[in-house]
Amino acid sequence: MDRTTHNPTEWLTHFGVNHAVEVKGGERTLYLSGQTASDPDGNAMHPGDLVAQYEAAWGNLLDALKSAGMDATNLVRLNFYTTDVPQFMEKAEHIVKWHVGAGAQVCSTLLGVKELYDPALMIEIEATAVG
Repeated sequence: MDRTTHNPTEWLTHFGVNHAVEVKGGERTLYLSGQTASDPDGNAMHPGDLVAQYEAAWGNLLDALKSAGMDATNLVRLNFYTTDVPQFMEKAEHIVKWHVGAGAQVCSTLLGVKELYDPALMIEIEATAVG
């Protein structure tokens, strides 16, 4: 698989994302449902703590990737859904370290939403991976 990132401007790279990710020669594509800070029974974890919720959701995303024989380096897209965009932006340097540190090279969208499936949840991460 050959991956090329495209960044006509650099501002997104400060958040660990790219304007575009081009993939050539990938053998399969994995579309991942949104992952949240939920325990194995679907109960919300870390109410009110966006950074802890991101870390837990990221862990759930990594588990889903692993079950498909992939890891964070296979990620090409992350979509973030949050109930608190200002807090996400305020905490961005603490949040993005998880995917940047894992070697993910992604493009991304950040969306503010009224609420997620459990009102205690503040973040949901949806992803696409190519292998």
